[in-house]
Amino acid sequence: MPRKDSLAAAAAYFDAGGFFADLQRRVAFRTESDTGAATPALEAYLREEMIPPLVALGFACEVVANPVPGGGPFLIARRVEDPSLPTVMTYGHGDVVSGQDAHWEEGLAPWALTARGERWYGRGTADNKGQHSINLGGLAAALEARGGRLGYNVTWLVEMGEEAASPGLHAVCEQQRDKLRADLFIASDGPRVSAARPTLFLGSRGAVNFSLRLRARPRGYHSGNWGGVLVNPGTVVSHAVASLVDARGRILVEALRPPPVTQAVRNALASIAIGGGADDPEVDESWGEPGLSPAERLVAWNTIEVLALGAGSPQRPVNAIPSEAVAHCQLRFVVGTPWQDLRKIVRAHLDAHGFGQVEVEVTLTGAATRLDVENPWVGWARRSIEESSGQRLDLLPNLAGSLPNDVFADLLGLPTLWVPHSYPACAQHAPNEHLLAPLAREGLQIMAGLYWDLGEPGLAPWAAGRLAQSASTLS
Repeated sequence: MPRKDSLAAAAAYFDAGGFFADLQRRVAFRTESDTGAATPALEAYLREEMIPPLVALGFACEVVANPVPGGGPFLIARRVEDPSLPTVMTYGHGDVVSGQDAHWEEGLAPWALTARGERWYGRGTADNKGQHSINLGGLAAALEARGGRLGYNVTWLVEMGEEAASPGLHAVCEQQRDKLRADLFIASDGPRVSAARPTLFLGSRGAVNFSLRLRARPRGYHSGNWGGVLVNPGTVVSHAVASLVDARGRILVEALRPPPVTQAVRNALASIAIGGGADDPEVDESWGEPGLSPAERLVAWNTIEVLALGAGSPQRPVNAIPSEAVAHCQLRFVVGTPWQDLRKIVRAHLDAHGFGQVEVEVTLTGAATRLDVENPWVGWARRSIEESSGQRLDLLPNLAGSLPNDVFADLLGLPTLWVPHSYPACAQHAPNEHLLAPLAREGLQIMAGLYWDLGEPGLAPWAAGRLAQSASTLS
């Protein structure tokens, strides 16, 4: 059967209402994982919504308990046509952030899929139930078009704790390394650059959350009686932050600045426009590192953001010098940044600038990854996606946000390709989260095309994946 039959089967699944019905059931599972406890809904989602369609496609499925107390379970599903064939690994997460039920627009609810024009509302529609449902539908379409035989093996990993920082993911992938052995990784999460065109990204920026805190004394003191003779923690912490990043967002700590942007990355980002959508904020051209385009500042550079500041009682200020102050900050960074040493770097910087009394605490970390834009898989994926969509692709060396991609790129040693099916204004993690129906339909065809092309003899550069694994093993 020709390639177009795979795309036609994917479109038919959408047009006949099958995709909506499947996503409707999945959205109804209240799979919040950011509550600090693994609820029964997390495992129920795997057993009732993931395993049946995977078994129907010939997968052997196993639910794996999380070794981290309170963490959600994992599903490892394997479809092995022949052990000698190459294997593609894919991934998704069925957990979501809190529903925030009371804050949705009238007539909308997080646990019910509601269509309003092209927007399909519900928690997880964009992140990530809608996206992995698209990939599952695309795989089914390719398998149908190929008469039940793909010409390669498929491994599917579904986790139920991504929104809680993926507890246990590294440990499970280390423990299950043999079952997760593969040659290539393809998955979907995050947004496109814009709704207008498909996006392919090859990794993600990392993130380190850290806090600067000054505890000056046990309680506050009247600002009239003591102002001028007592250290004000709010003032000190504000200046400590200002020593890290200037008033225009430029990082001032040399060790936390990234390596220079390579020409290959500049070339990839040259045509990328940031913002411009109806619901997008206006980009501040003068903010961030001078001399870089908005795309380079967002995707290829590091940034220190102040997430929250606290001192005294902001809701009801009183005339008192606060006893302590805190700044919760975040470093978003690209490959080549010594992020593991952030506490030591910030500590030395603050000491050198007279802020020795300010404490530094690292609270959350995640590594950065980036597949080489000249890797053979990148050109292959670009050609496949552009053929299926009929549109030019936006190629990002890495997502500006963060994903647990280091597990797949570093621990498992895989070339990583991410094909997002959402868009920047999807209200991800917020009330009124939604998926755009045209993007879902197009995404189904894109994935059906990718899964078809993986089975075309001589077309997919499978050796690139095996070379990457060999290099990872040697290192």
